[in-house]
Parts: sequence; C-alpha cells; structure tokens
Amino acid sequence: MVHDVINDAKTHMQKAVDATRREFGSVRTGRASPALLERVTVDYYGVQTPVTQVATVTAPDPRLLVVQPWDKNLLREVERAILKSELGLTPSSDGHVIRLPIPALTEERRRELVKVIRKHTEEGRVAIRNIRRDHKDRLERLEKDGKISEDDSRRGVDELQKLTDRHIKELDASLSGKEAEIMEV
Repeated sequence: MVHDVINDAKTHMQKAVDATRREFGSVRTGRASPALLERVTVDYYGVQTPVTQVATVTAPDPRLLVVQPWDKNLLREVERAILKSELGLTPSSDGHVIRLPIPALTEERRRELVKVIRKHTEEGRVAIRNIRRDHKDRLERLEKDGKISEDDSRRGVDELQKLTDRHIKELDASLSGKEAEIMEV
C-alpha cells in the first residue's frame, strides 16, 4: 500500500516537472523554436485550436520560424492570432507561408523573461509540495485506519520527502539551464 502511494506521488510529481518544462518551451528566447507557438490559438471552424495543430511550424535557422497552414484559407487567421499573442513577433506572409523573424532580445526583455520562468518554476515547486501534502495525508489516513503500521507510515513520509527534494532539484536544474539560455547573447 505504501508503495502504491509513493509510486502515485512519483508519477504526479514527474508530470508537474514536465508541465513546467513545457511552460519553459513557450517562453521566447533569442532562438527560434516551434514550441513558441504552442500557446497561440486560431479559430478553426468555430474551435480555438493551437497553431501547431493546423499548420507545420519549422525553424529553418536560429532566427526564423516558418508557419505553413495546411488549409490556405487559415493563413490570415494564423497571422492575426500571432499578432494578437504576447510573443511580440511580426509575421510576414507571401500567400503560402508565414515567416516570423525572431529579433534579438534586449537586456531588459531578457530580465523580464527570467522573472517569468522563475514564476513558472515556483508554480511547479508549489504543485510538487501540494502533491507531497496530499500523499502524506493518504499515508496518515491508512495508518489511522489500521491498514499500515506507524513505522511504514513514517518510512513512506520520508520517501515522499526524498521524492519531493529530487523533483524540486530537477526543476531548479531546468531553471538554471533556461536562465543561461535566455541570458546568452
């Protein structure tokens, strides 16, 4: 029973780490990445759909994204969606594809982006701590109901803490890497 609780916590914590890393992918660095457009949605037959699901997004070089909608009628919609997004990118279209030049980041903008990713990291840490708390409560309930011993419960709580520390370290390592990538000129 304790192993089930620990394994469940491990799975949830890993999902929190993965979600934070996905958030990092949507933060614009000086480099072009198709992940930048994952959050941009376009009205596709009445449904808000991510651009990455209605077009091919490629990065032919580090300073350019090319968006090629599968449905040519969507070209204007995709362009408008990119302009309305918070990315600060200006699309240029030739009627077939949309080109998004990625401008170099200013020092001020780099610092703002570092604040954004630190906020995402803190949200990830809070999620991991909440998972630890919920699973610790489950262990305590199992002990109270007499399904596991006090020693098993204590060992389970210790294991939960180790898991929590490991996943928070993983988040911090991802944060350091992303910070370095953003501050790189």
